[in-house]
Amino acid sequence: MARKQAKRRKVRKERQIRMPRIRWGRVLAPVFAMALVVAVYELALLALDREIRSIEVSGPFERVSAMQIEAALSHELDAGFLKADLGGMRDTIRSLEWIDDARVARRWPDRIAISVTEQTAAAVWDERGLLNVRGELFVADARHVPAELPRLSGPDAKSTDVAERYIRIREQLIPLGLDVTELLLSDRGAWTLTLANGIEVRLGRRDVDARTDVFLDVVANLITANAKRIDYVDLRYSNGFSIGWKAGNSPLELDADEGDDAMLAARGYN
Repeated sequence: MARKQAKRRKVRKERQIRMPRIRWGRVLAPVFAMALVVAVYELALLALDREIRSIEVSGPFERVSAMQIEAALSHELDAGFLKADLGGMRDTIRSLEWIDDARVARRWPDRIAISVTEQTAAAVWDERGLLNVRGELFVADARHVPAELPRLSGPDAKSTDVAERYIRIREQLIPLGLDVTELLLSDRGAWTLTLANGIEVRLGRRDVDARTDVFLDVVANLITANAKRIDYVDLRYSNGFSIGWKAGNSPLELDADEGDDAMLAARGYN
């Protein structure tokens, strides 16, 4: 019986799962080492850190002043020279109206250098807003709207699309001696543009790219030759366009030396 009991105990021991021995020294050593590094770093910061004594701000300063930038950063300067959050400062500056971008850097021993780039207004959006050269709305309600800027309008979510179409059309019209002063995208998706000479061009909602090509390839040359006589051009047709002539003018009154092509275009699509 004693031998049987001993055998059973031996079998039970063999079946037991032995827990590995934890070498706490190997586990805790890296933790202590990391803690020591952090502590040394913090002590070094305390020893070397100092108060920010000056801010150097450079930029064009046409719409924003250096004093405005310093005032916006006043609450972020107490952290000290080494602990100052440069990324947070940059975000704060970029949130200011008329600021496009900013760069912030430390200058030893106690100076912060800031350079800013202001936004460039490229167009007016819906009477009071301003778009930059990328078609982004950066001022929603401008106190002063430059009279020389083109007027663009449409749903706010489409401001970039309107700006891009304006740029594409304008780039192709300038060599022809024409320019765009207004581009409107209605809530229903219809496009209308107004030229600098006052002529309205109606592109509609469908096949806008194809209609724009017809306008640039055919109608633009016709307008150049007859700008004073044309009131509007309507391209909302599947196979052509119509021309609205000012009072007292008609296609039949075109000068003979203006060319047969212009006359045929007016008669064929009117």
